[in-house]
Amino acid sequence: MSIEIRRFRSDQSDFAAQMDELLAWEAVSDSGVQEAVTNIVNDVRSRGDEALIEYTNKFDRTSASTMADLELTQEQLQAALDGLDEKQRTALITAADRVRDYHEKQKQDSWQYTEADGTVLGQKVTPMDRVGIYVPGGKAAYPSSVLMNAIPAHVAGVSEIIMVVPTPDGQLNQLVLAAAAAAGVSRVFTVGGAQAVAALAYGTETVPGVDKIVGPGNIFVATAKRMVFGQVGIDMIAGPSEILVVCDGDTDPDWIAMDLFSQAEHDEDAQSILVTMDENFLDQVQASIEKLLPTMEREEIIRKSLSDRGAMILASDKEDALNLINRIAPEHLELSVEDPDSWLPGIRHAGAIFMGRYTAEALGDYCAGPNHVLPTSGTARFSSPLGVYDFQKRSSLVKFSADGASEMGKVASVLARGEFLTAHARSAEYRIKD
Repeated sequence: MSIEIRRFRSDQSDFAAQMDELLAWEAVSDSGVQEAVTNIVNDVRSRGDEALIEYTNKFDRTSASTMADLELTQEQLQAALDGLDEKQRTALITAADRVRDYHEKQKQDSWQYTEADGTVLGQKVTPMDRVGIYVPGGKAAYPSSVLMNAIPAHVAGVSEIIMVVPTPDGQLNQLVLAAAAAAGVSRVFTVGGAQAVAALAYGTETVPGVDKIVGPGNIFVATAKRMVFGQVGIDMIAGPSEILVVCDGDTDPDWIAMDLFSQAEHDEDAQSILVTMDENFLDQVQASIEKLLPTMEREEIIRKSLSDRGAMILASDKEDALNLINRIAPEHLELSVEDPDSWLPGIRHAGAIFMGRYTAEALGDYCAGPNHVLPTSGTARFSSPLGVYDFQKRSSLVKFSADGASEMGKVASVLARGEFLTAHARSAEYRIKD
């Protein structure tokens, strides 16, 4: 069965309008989801453990009677890690080590400097006390998400990392639990959905409230994170996964087709786009897609994703392709070209950049080292990948000497009186030397 993927030329008259339609994504929940989430969050906030147990039994088809039934011990996590076959355990530890090594380089230290008159200015960098990580469960079980969310927090120096993961029908994913052990997670609760987000945000008798919630989830989780923002910090409201592959036409078209599949298989709303300056290459990739698609386990998901939200775009030249990159601001950008480094100066907006023909985006999802929690839906224009800095706070340090306070007091006095804030002015003026 053939598959129709939209094709555009960047020089066609309606290209801008077509791109607007292609990239449009509305992440706001409908009123039904919003009402359900509001009720759940408020109920957990007011009734704590009791409500959390009720919702978990209802939505995950479990039979917990106390919170002890919904918390896993460190012994269980370690047993899961020890119980993996050697190949899985080696892969998991290798990935964890690479993620940790990369994020170690992101750590920021406190700093300060002293001015000539003895005034000291600086910044104190402090880790958050406690963070919560949401990990999808059930069919969508992602041990890689555990590593990517927990390890940066651990490297940042966060004292407690609380993980929540739904276990529909009581099914525990041993690889997810093993990842929690490898990543240094402090406590794990087998709860999910909006109720888990509420428990992390407001705390219950058993689940401790956290300072920030990170990690992916469905529309109910995303809506709940949006609702509790302000009570706690959140990483982002993530849209569907997306990839933009830019190819000069010299990469094996089968490789490119599979790279497009790698994001399309996430779900029907995922977006895979190919940009090339070689029109014949579009036909080659189309042929590879037709050939390879029937071999995929998630064929129907990939087919719908590519048909509904995929695109193949012919750019006029390199500069045109760069403009497209910055217009799309993709979550994942593959530069499958001869000299990817020469493209970097022109790229302003991308979550993660995968450089060269051998650098499949899939490596970044698991074991390259950089974080796979990335800005989606064009938010790479103003957002960055999750990192150690997301789990640290910065406090300004100000220590004036007597001479410094006197000189800057004169400046502050003028500005404060200009704003008609007399108390501000007089507070500064008290320190001015005669």
